[in-house]
This record gives sequence, structure tokens and C-alpha cells, in this order.
Amino acid sequence: MEILNVVKIVLLVILGITSFLLTGLILLHKGRGGGVSDMFGGGFTSNLGASGVAETNLNRITVFIGLTWGLVIIALGLIQRFAQFGDS
Repeated sequence: MEILNVVKIVLLVILGITSFLLTGLILLHKGRGGGVSDMFGGGFTSNLGASGVAETNLNRITVFIGLTWGLVIIALGLIQRFAQFGDS
């Protein structure tokens, strides 16, 4: 069971890192308008936004980090579920 605890700790660290990265990456995206971002001044159009390539790369990285985050949560749930069976 010692290896299971180490894996759980590693996954929790990865979960924390990916949570912060995902939050930051989502905040970096351009607002599409008409939403909450308009209330705080995000509705102004600007030519200082990211280029098409940078926005595409930001989307790819965000999707990758989001999938990683989701997989880590599933793995932690499975570990929790199987750890309950081991205690019985």
C-alpha cells in the first residue's frame, strides 16, 4: 500500500499544478464578447490581442492541460475507490 500512497501524493501535486495552470490559461484567452467579461471592460476591441497562431497554440495548451486535469481527477477517484476495497 505504500506505493499507492506515493502515487496518490504525486497525483495530488499534479492536480494542484494543473489547476493553477488551467485557471491562468483560461484567463489569458480573448473574450468573445456578450458575457461577464463585458461587465468589467472586456468588451473593448483592441489590436493588442494575440495573433491567430498564438491563440491557436493557447487553445491547444489549454485543452491538453484540461484533459490532464480531468484524467488526474479520474485516477484519484479510482485510487480512492480501490483503496476502500483494500481496507475491507
